[in-house]
Amino acid sequence: MAETERQASIGAHGIIGDMRSAALVNDKGSVDFFCWPEFDSPSIFCSLLDTPDAGIFQLAPNLPDARCEQIYLPDSNVLQTRWLSERAVVEITDLLPVGDSEDELPMLIRRVRVVSGRATLRLRCAVRHDYARAATRARLDGDAVCFEADRQPGLRLVASQPLRIDRQAAVAEFELQQGQRAEFMLGGIDDPRLVEGGSDLCLEHTLKFWRDWIGQSNYRGRWREMVSRSALALKLLTSRKHGAILAAATFGLPETPGGERNWDYRYTWIRDASFTVYAFMRLGFVEEANAYMRWLRGRVSDCRGQPTKLNILYAIDGRQQLPESRLAHLAGHGGATPVRIGNQAYEQVQLDIFGELLDAVYLVNKYGEAISHEGWKHAVDVVDQVCDSWNGKDVGIWEMRGEQRHFLHSRLMCWVALDRAIRLASKRSLPAPFARWDQTRQAIYDDIWSNFWNAERGHFVQYKGGTALDGSMLLMPLVRFVGARDPRWLATLEAIEKTLVRDGMVYRYRNDDSQIDGLPGTEGAFAACSFWYVECLARAGQLDKAHLEFEQLLRYANPLGLYAEEFDSHARHLGNTPQALTHLALISAASFLNRRLSGEKILWQP
Repeated sequence: MAETERQASIGAHGIIGDMRSAALVNDKGSVDFFCWPEFDSPSIFCSLLDTPDAGIFQLAPNLPDARCEQIYLPDSNVLQTRWLSERAVVEITDLLPVGDSEDELPMLIRRVRVVSGRATLRLRCAVRHDYARAATRARLDGDAVCFEADRQPGLRLVASQPLRIDRQAAVAEFELQQGQRAEFMLGGIDDPRLVEGGSDLCLEHTLKFWRDWIGQSNYRGRWREMVSRSALALKLLTSRKHGAILAAATFGLPETPGGERNWDYRYTWIRDASFTVYAFMRLGFVEEANAYMRWLRGRVSDCRGQPTKLNILYAIDGRQQLPESRLAHLAGHGGATPVRIGNQAYEQVQLDIFGELLDAVYLVNKYGEAISHEGWKHAVDVVDQVCDSWNGKDVGIWEMRGEQRHFLHSRLMCWVALDRAIRLASKRSLPAPFARWDQTRQAIYDDIWSNFWNAERGHFVQYKGGTALDGSMLLMPLVRFVGARDPRWLATLEAIEKTLVRDGMVYRYRNDDSQIDGLPGTEGAFAACSFWYVECLARAGQLDKAHLEFEQLLRYANPLGLYAEEFDSHARHLGNTPQALTHLALISAASFLNRRLSGEKILWQP
């Protein structure tokens, strides 16, 4: 295989993982992104953001006229890439096996089988440590190849075919006939599971894990396959050890081709809390929701149970400091630079996170574990912070890097924080300063209707004193601040349709003010907003329109049913992938729309 393999598009990837790390496999059979041994560790394969020189695991048959396709083995996160040609049919099965222990190092297993005919296959495994910044050395160790670099964890490749070394990479060329297969296993240099013939049991165990897990889903409605795929993707992005969920598996994938809006999303955002809890609860995965809330509780208090400052985002293990730096040696996906790791947004002020947190607390108490005495004390501290700070400026939900403002969404979610806290305290007879909380909730409510409704424009506005619209407004009826058929909301929804919606794809904002987000250039349509739009239509009673828009959005998934963060004008994927928030929004929209189409009565829900 040529070393000059072109970068695959963002959408041309499947993901495999073991809930400790994850790898992307493109539709030509190459693993072109893999951080090891943790989700946010330095990459060992990073050709997705450069060339194969940045690390790649290529494995493919020499069938230039073949049709290539990818599927997941049913009800699993085990990926299969297939080549179909006149001469042969070949399949490669890729997985990161789910082991018995959460402490086992991730291991990549690649199994190739010739289904019919015969084929020559070529392999090139070029491990490149530390985002391809460290000099990786490959050496033969018996029949295996070891990859080592100074101050980096070593890896070993075990194969059922002879390997040799070429330019610090393991290479092989071999022929298989119908029914024959080969296997390749890459893991920690001292991993005892790395033995030839060891992949059968790993595959069997991993398939059972995923199928047993998704079998717990209580979703029986329309679009069950897409909902299940979204749930499997979310579970794959969830830390088995900590319970937190990543925003996405990748870093540096651009929000606009060739642009500089390229961020590291291998972290956990507090903002996604209520969406995560709702999606898992709605499908019957109560333990995942409870585990996520246990992780969240660890963020609002220290080891002594004392309250701590709530950050916008955290590393999956709870680390708070995530300094941002640039990988100047990487050319970027499609030339989009800079490639960033870390995320400086952890230093920002975003008042909306209190609402998402309290909404999640409310949901878990309603459907999962009841809040503890200590947990309620921490919740009271958070709500008191909201009472003191709700009227301040911040950078908003989209983490603007420009001027701080009074953003509507931040004000809205402060209202949610007060509302959910009051409801929870009332239902559980918990002690609370009800008078102060209710007075503050009313003040926020009045402030939104007085200062964020533009009578001249006839719709709500993005920030106080502005005139622009914002996709986050679609959450107003979803969090039950405004009735889904309120005339002012319907006027705002119509304005959003005219300004931000293009063929069902919804942009976050389209401000003429180039300084609104502090960055040059533009971005794509935001996939999560697009699914929020569908749910807003359904709640407004526009079921036919919501149904059509939802079906269109489903066609914009990649062939495996996965979504990145954004769409370009051709509905091709942009940004980091797969994006948890997109799949969370899909589950919510599918659940509500299915119930409406089925004529099911919808009771109150946040």
